[in-house]
Amino acid sequence: MRTAGLGLATGPCGRHNAITDVPGVRAGHVTLVRDPAVRTGVTAVVPAGIGPHAPLPAGLFTGNGYGKLIGATQLAELGLLESPIVLTATLSAFRAADALVTWMLTQPGCSRVRTFNPVVGECNDGHLSDIRARPITETHVLQAITTATGGPVAEGCVGAGTGTTALGFKAGIGTASRLIQTPHGSHTLGALVQANFSGTLRLHGHPITPALLNLPTPQKRFLPRTSDPAPEEQTFPNTGTGTTGGAGCPAGPPEHGTDLAGEQALTDVGPGERTLTGAAEGGVSAEDRQPTSDEDGSCMIVIATDAPVDARQLTRIARRAVYALARVGADYSHGSGDYAIAFTTRTGVAPMPDHELNPLFAAAMDTVEESVLNSLLAAETTTGVDGRTAHALDAPRLLDLLRSR
Repeated sequence: MRTAGLGLATGPCGRHNAITDVPGVRAGHVTLVRDPAVRTGVTAVVPAGIGPHAPLPAGLFTGNGYGKLIGATQLAELGLLESPIVLTATLSAFRAADALVTWMLTQPGCSRVRTFNPVVGECNDGHLSDIRARPITETHVLQAITTATGGPVAEGCVGAGTGTTALGFKAGIGTASRLIQTPHGSHTLGALVQANFSGTLRLHGHPITPALLNLPTPQKRFLPRTSDPAPEEQTFPNTGTGTTGGAGCPAGPPEHGTDLAGEQALTDVGPGERTLTGAAEGGVSAEDRQPTSDEDGSCMIVIATDAPVDARQLTRIARRAVYALARVGADYSHGSGDYAIAFTTRTGVAPMPDHELNPLFAAAMDTVEESVLNSLLAAETTTGVDGRTAHALDAPRLLDLLRSR
């Protein structure tokens, strides 16, 4: 958003303007593209040292609970996060949770652990992806976690945002950060969003619709009745920015393809790579599809900070993160699952007083707004299952429209 010159960003950001600007926080993606029907993936936010023996203070806020946020009740009850936060597609969330259990069982010091609370958020990417195929495997989830790094975070059509849409446009993953000054010192707050929600995009108070940008009206979301088996998958290096689309998929055989059904994929697949499965007649015909009743989408928000705050205060910060969706035009509709999880990497110190939280509240609002816009501006026009297309937000056209008002 900052490079697009929209003039909305306020306050100084961290080095990468990403959630990874918070010390000790890493992020990783695995992107799955299977022509013609699969556009999905996994995104993991991984705090350093996280585990059942080293939980972090955390808070949760639900704006509208039409979703399947696994691990939500214990996180809200205890105010503790004890696993990486994994984001994926709705019907793959439960496999992702099981994969997190596998991850925990392999961690040092966990040989006697008999209870664990995996946290998995989801959005329904069934408009562009054959969601019933459930292509996400344990290997994909573990790969996203083990290859998570600090530094720049790929945005747009990558990871869990590969098949998502928001506000009438192709969206995906977005992230941003702010540097904050409080009486307790300098702190960082970062946000990451998986944007897939309905509403009308608003910038500087102006509604922005696809029609105003001479783009087609978005098609309604559909849900498949049946699904074909998934073909064998191979890995391809991601030579672009992490975005995907029909025309953007790499062509030809890979130089080092790896069968993701085997454990070798965890060592052979490095950060920034994506999975592309062989083209097949794998989609479901339009005749076998029905309109879905939950076509309004969702948004998963992750907030990280290094400020000295407790679980109650983090819940207050998470509230502001969900409120921020209204700035960009979210309608919080019946079928939207709008969730925010906030955690801090700072432990073992007294929390700051509530009257000093305002800079954190403002940072949460600003980073979520910017993250959503980044997810839109980084996305590419994507064609998926049944030939349905989600069009990207055209930044030059958008600037021309704003200047004309």
